[in-house]
Amino acid sequence: QVQLVESGGGLVQAGGSLRLSCVASGGTFSSYAMGWFRQAPGKEREFVSAINWSGSRTYYADSVKGRFTISRDNAKNTVYLQMNSLKPEDTAVYYCAAEWTTGSYYYTAMNVYDYWGQGTQVTVSS
Repeated sequence: QVQLVESGGGLVQAGGSLRLSCVASGGTFSSYAMGWFRQAPGKEREFVSAINWSGSRTYYADSVKGRFTISRDNAKNTVYLQMNSLKPEDTAVYYCAAEWTTGSYYYTAMNVYDYWGQGTQVTVSS
């Protein structure tokens, strides 16, 4: 059983930056593909970014491509989401997710992931 704890959210002005962290425990972190999702008020949860077990493969939603960067440090059991040039429409609760994998895959579908964190709030003011 993997436990995920996100941190790093907060209030930032438009154009600013935040770095989210997600620390995993209870499993072999390098065996998991990781993803970030977000949910804005009144909207469904949506995919943001994903990364394979080694960090060699990443994928982004079009809405964040070029502004957000996902990375991981397997020695620290941590996945990061560096968010630059933030916009008010990035305001949401951000969740990290983990899925055990034997291959060099990343996953964009929410229903693939078995483990979820509790979320961290990101608010971008205009």
